[in-house]
Amino acid sequence: MMAQLQKSAQSQLKQYLGELDTPTRKESTAQPFPHREPIKHLLIGSPKAVSSTIHYLQVIGYASVGDWSPLLPTANPGEVMSILSRQILTQ
Repeated sequence: MMAQLQKSAQSQLKQYLGELDTPTRKESTAQPFPHREPIKHLLIGSPKAVSSTIHYLQVIGYASVGDWSPLLPTANPGEVMSILSRQILTQ
């Protein structure tokens, strides 16, 4: 069940990132250069929750652990944050 969920998540992720298929001829003439746009993901929570989420996102193939910023303390005691910047394809 977990392996099937992981495959489904990876498939959806590849579609989201625009890496699943090459464009058809009609699509390539409509938009010859795909537009990439920056997006930032911000995780805020306990060190354990943030670290666990970062590792899970690596397991499903979204981002390597090293792509995230170091855990940084927030103004709230016991809370940290980490940020990931990515470029995604937009249409």
